[in-house]
Formats: sequence, structure tokens, C-alpha cells
Amino acid sequence: MPLADFIASLQNNPYFGAGFGLVGLGAGLAALRKASMYGMMFFRRHYMITLEVPCRDKSYQWILQYITNQARNTQHLSVETSYKQTDTGKISTSFEFVPSVGTHYFFYKGTWIKVDRTREQQTLDLHLGIPWESVKLTALGRKKDTFFELLLEARKHYLKQEEGKTVIFQGMGSEWRQFGHPRKRRPLSSVILDEGVAERICNDVKEFINTPSWYIDRGIPYRRGYLLYGPPGCGKSSFITALAGELEYSICILNLSERGLSDDRLQHLMSVAPQQSIILLEDIDAAFVNREESHATKVAYDGLNQVTFSGLLNMLDGVVSTEARILFMTTNYKERLDAALIRPGRVDVKEEIGYATSHQLKLMYKKFYRESGESDAENFANAVTHVKNNVSMAEIQGHFMCFKNDPKGVIDNVHLLGKS
Repeated sequence: MPLADFIASLQNNPYFGAGFGLVGLGAGLAALRKASMYGMMFFRRHYMITLEVPCRDKSYQWILQYITNQARNTQHLSVETSYKQTDTGKISTSFEFVPSVGTHYFFYKGTWIKVDRTREQQTLDLHLGIPWESVKLTALGRKKDTFFELLLEARKHYLKQEEGKTVIFQGMGSEWRQFGHPRKRRPLSSVILDEGVAERICNDVKEFINTPSWYIDRGIPYRRGYLLYGPPGCGKSSFITALAGELEYSICILNLSERGLSDDRLQHLMSVAPQQSIILLEDIDAAFVNREESHATKVAYDGLNQVTFSGLLNMLDGVVSTEARILFMTTNYKERLDAALIRPGRVDVKEEIGYATSHQLKLMYKKFYRESGESDAENFANAVTHVKNNVSMAEIQGHFMCFKNDPKGVIDNVHLLGKS
């Protein structure tokens, strides 16, 4: 059969025509699907922007809470239990329903934002001990401003919950974690130190915070170190807490005697400390004593950790030491500290917080008994100094607590001071 006749017969064959049509339709659909896939890839690459926030990033909790407030109509939820402390110390439990793993949508400043929250069950965050999570935000457009503004607003909403409170952090592993509930800020006036001491330290810290350019212009490292020394119970830690409230700063407590703490981890914790925070090293004498009394290569405390004295000095003002840092150290025994630890540049301000003076005793009396006169406060101060010379403010406060509503009894019974 000639070729032309064979082709003509195929064209007239209904079965061949249907099969050829199906093949063509399938090829057309495949080409259309491939074209749409490439088209979507092109569209995403040039007309969409994506932001991924991993669970280790500080903004992760900000974003989750913000999405909770925005994506209210989602039906895929997970619960987060939180505790709130009242001024009386009572703890109340509250439950918040946050968008769970999956896809969610919310509207932000005229733009629809797609949220993909994912969780890797096979991958654990070694520091937190929980499955690795991330949130991916996708929006139309090519500008990053939308996500930048979103992060700022999420941070603002998150920090608003901590307004009027002081947050305490502790070094855990290689990061800082919040310790307990945020505390109501303590007024600076609630800590009674000797005349001029609180004002002197507070003014120095504020001057440091407000003049970074002064340090930069003169090539001086922008950091400030303070040492508060004196007997226990005289108000060192209380003053630092009140100072943090006055500055609206958080407090990062660093325990040099912690098991497993090393020089490298110490340096890392200092480099990742939360912004606007005071680094606090309490009882520094318990970690390191004077080198004349021990070995020069000693290890902190009792050998349970690996922080060396040279590692501590390098953290304070070495090559890897951090800038824009406020560090407070406290000790009950200044004479036990190595001179290299408290030299200028590592400790810029040394202030003694000693036993109660007559000035402090009178202010404390008037604070407890606000309707009493100056003469009563003077009588109390004289009575205390006559009975006991070295008395801490903690002892005075304990004595007042035994005579809350008896301004005369607190004077008549000063002989019980320290025994109640």
C-alpha cells in the first residue's frame, strides 16, 4: 500500500484519531503544568518575599505571640500555659491558644501574609531539648520593609507585657534564659544607703549610658565596671535590683562557680547578653581569691568548673571582651580579691556599702513611721548606736517588722536588735 494511502487510512480511523488526540491532550497538559510551575517559580522569585524565623532566634516568640493576636480565625491551635504573678505574690494560670503547626494567614497593613509553622520531629534543639521549629512568612512584593515593620511591631507588643517590671536572666548552657517571673520594678528610693552613695553610682551609670561617643572619640573601650563591697545584708544586691528598675534594664546573673562553666562559654555568654542589661557577678570572692594566697593557675571555686583566672580577666578587658557593657561585682571581703581583678579598666568605680549609719537609721525610721517627727527618728538612731555599733540594714528591717505599728516600741526594744 502506498504511504499516502496508509496515512489517509489512519486519518479516517476513529480509534487512531481518539488515541492521538489523548496523547496530544496529555502532552499539552504536561507542558501547561510545567509552564505553570516555572511561571510560579518566576513569580515567587521576582514578586514574593519570604522570611524564615528559626526557634533559636530571639524574635521567634515575638512572632508567635503576634500571630496569635492576628490570626484569630484559624482552627488549628495549640495551647501555651503561662503564669502571672500579682503584687501580693499570688500566681494565676492563663491559657493562650496559638496557631499550631501548619499554614495560617493574616492581614498586615494591606498585605496578606502566609504563615507556615513547621516542626522537625527528627531534629532536636540541643539547648532547649525540644523539636526544632521554624516559622516562614511569605508576602507579595520585593521590599523587606513589610517584615522589618512587622518584627518591630511584634517586639513592641512582646515587651509591652514586661513594662514596669525587671527581668532576671541566668546563663543556661550557651544562652541566657529568663529566671522566674518578671519582677515589679523596685523604686530606687526603697533602698536606703548612706548619704550620697546611691546618687553617686546612679549618676555615673547614667552618664556612661548617655555618652558613648565620648569613649569612641578617645579610643577608650565603651564599658564600665563597678565593685560594691561590704558586710552581708547591707543592701548591695538590693541596690543593683533597684538600679536596674531605675534604668529600665534587665539583670543577667553570672555564677562563676557553676559546674561546667569554661572560659569559652563565659566569653560566649558575655557576647550574647541581652541588650540593656546589667551583668552581675555576685560574691566574686567565692570564685577567686588573691593569687598570693593560692596558685597562679588556680581554677574557680572548688575545681568543678573550668574558668581560669586569666579567662575571667580576658572577659573583663581582653581582646574578646564585649563593648557597651555594664558589669557589677559584689563581695563581702574586698581584701580577698586579687589586685589585678579590681584594677582601673576592669573595675572603674569601687563603692563601700557598709553597716547602717545614723543617716540611714533615721531615714529608715521615717519610712516605716511616716507620721513620726524628726526627734523620734533621732532618738531611734541614738538608741541603736548606743546598743550596737555594727548593725546591717537587714537587721534593722527585721527589727521594724516586729513592731510594724509601734513607733515607740521599736525604740524601747532596741536591745532586742539582732535577736528577733
